[in-house]
Amino acid sequence: MADEDKDSKTEDPTGKRLSQVREEGNVAQSQEIKHFVMLMGALVAVGTMAPWIAGRLTLEVRPFLERPHAFPLGVDELQQLMARLTFDIGLLLALPVGLFVAVGVLGGLSQFGLLWAPKKLAPDFNKINPISGFKRLFSVRAIVEGIKGILKVLVVSAVVWTIMSPRLRSPEKMMAQDLLVTLQDLYDLLVVLLMAVCVVEGAIAVFDFAYQKYQFTQDQKMSKQEVKDEHKNMEGDPQVKGRIRQLRIQRSRERMMAKVPTASVVITNPTHFAVALKYDMESMSAPVLVAKGQDFIARKIREVAEENEVPIVENPPLARALHAAVEIDEEIPPDHYKAVAEVIGYVMRLKKNAL
Repeated sequence: MADEDKDSKTEDPTGKRLSQVREEGNVAQSQEIKHFVMLMGALVAVGTMAPWIAGRLTLEVRPFLERPHAFPLGVDELQQLMARLTFDIGLLLALPVGLFVAVGVLGGLSQFGLLWAPKKLAPDFNKINPISGFKRLFSVRAIVEGIKGILKVLVVSAVVWTIMSPRLRSPEKMMAQDLLVTLQDLYDLLVVLLMAVCVVEGAIAVFDFAYQKYQFTQDQKMSKQEVKDEHKNMEGDPQVKGRIRQLRIQRSRERMMAKVPTASVVITNPTHFAVALKYDMESMSAPVLVAKGQDFIARKIREVAEENEVPIVENPPLARALHAAVEIDEEIPPDHYKAVAEVIGYVMRLKKNAL
């Protein structure tokens, strides 16, 4: 039954489904992205802050190492010294640790933005159910994650060995040189290792993020019946109904405004009403109202008419009467024939005189 149910889910998740699962805290995310960002943070911290921290620690410890006889070694004095050193070292490490935590949070935000999901904080007893845990252990996702983890360890180990092996062949050289030189070499080696691991982790993160996005979409797929039911529920939502109504009005208005350039004349109030009439003696038995509106819409009709050189005639009584009596794409009623004929005749005479 589970396989049949899964096979029936052939439709991509709708926007509403994705919003619902996001509210529950379920989003596509890759842990490898977080690991990559945190490694980059570690690289920045080591590359920029480690020398400064080492210098500060040297200043703190050097007096005690160079002149230990100058420091009293009583229990109380030693405790005070260790407390001061611990406090100073804590302050020095606070900045890189803070950076490390910040980039870890940034790694999550870069994938799914700011997300607050109280449901994720609630206890889920399925996670401690041994049967559910056993099923998760042998799921496709768990197998893929296991293979990915093994490959990651192998690749990172190979990269680290490639970098370390030349240096491990000559340990006597490292032992013979000055301590500060050795420390500098170790620092340079650490930076190179971090850079190499960052490159490897970055490549893994790209592929893992693509896989997680794909798998998340597959997990959220819907059956055709679920899509139909969702559409029915949305149509019953007053907010959705209002939005649909607004879109219909907007599209109807856009279609109406597109007809204004084809009008023969625009009759105005002059500011509060405007109606656009179209008349062709050869193909029409009576003029047709192609656009009408009040206030803002009336102004837009006049602007479009002016842009397209459609004649505009001021006739307040006729404009108000036609606006009230005639719908868009309807012929004007016979009781307005005479008044409209006078306007159209006037426009035709103007065009004839202009020629």
